[in-house]
Amino acid sequence: MNCADRRARMRAVFEGDSCLHPASVYDPMSARAAESLGFESGMFAGSIASFTVLGAPDLILLTLSEFAAQAQRICRAAELPLIVDADHGYGNALNVRRCVEELETAGVACLTIEDTLLPKRFGGSGTEFLSIDESVGKMKAALAARQHKDLVILGRTGAVPHEGVAAGIERARAYVDAGVDGIMFVGVKTREDLDAIAAEIDVPIMLGGSGPDLLDAAYLAARGVRICLQGHQPFMAAVQAMYATLKALRDGVPPAELTAIADADTMAALTRDADYRRWLKEYLG
Repeated sequence: MNCADRRARMRAVFEGDSCLHPASVYDPMSARAAESLGFESGMFAGSIASFTVLGAPDLILLTLSEFAAQAQRICRAAELPLIVDADHGYGNALNVRRCVEELETAGVACLTIEDTLLPKRFGGSGTEFLSIDESVGKMKAALAARQHKDLVILGRTGAVPHEGVAAGIERARAYVDAGVDGIMFVGVKTREDLDAIAAEIDVPIMLGGSGPDLLDAAYLAARGVRICLQGHQPFMAAVQAMYATLKALRDGVPPAELTAIADADTMAALTRDADYRRWLKEYLG
């Protein structure tokens, strides 16, 4: 894997003046499909990792090793710079160090560390957040663990929809002061809120879970947003297609009559069949 090149491309996005929508990917085939379609980067979310690896809801059941292994498979399969949601870093600040080490080794180009209290504590209700001091400690640990200069590390906060814009800005400022490369805000729904954030935060912004008012790429770019997630529909679509195909077969539909099946050319392109056949001739005679 040429990690240096893809990390340089990812950093250039955050240092640029445009807003991009990354492809939501979850395995080697989805990453290759996104790359073939011209996406500039991929996004591997914690929730999608839990669905893909465990078939379980996003309740912080996935381990760091499982997450890093799937990220490595994605990075190995395509040259697409990969952004990953590293959740809370899988523990305290020391765990965050380990998390960054593993994900950097896996080949990711950008990762986010969030300030949510995860997993939920006994008796807890709703979404709870770590103290700013503890969160800052995690950001510092993440930055100290980084080995490659172009690996992008973002502080992530979901405080805006729960505690208000002012609280989100306060947290973001603290993480910026700690040295993160940018801030991911989750749950910003309106232009008014984003305008307030952009007026106070002078590092690149990434948005997730944003509202329908925040779709215009030019507007977002002018507010310092460099990455805006669009959700994880590709995985949901794949699940629906798989379920529908299995149901059709179970209901007696002949295989030849199934619809929405990838053709041989598509499968050959995404599995890089031509390369492997060339290597077979070259190495095995």
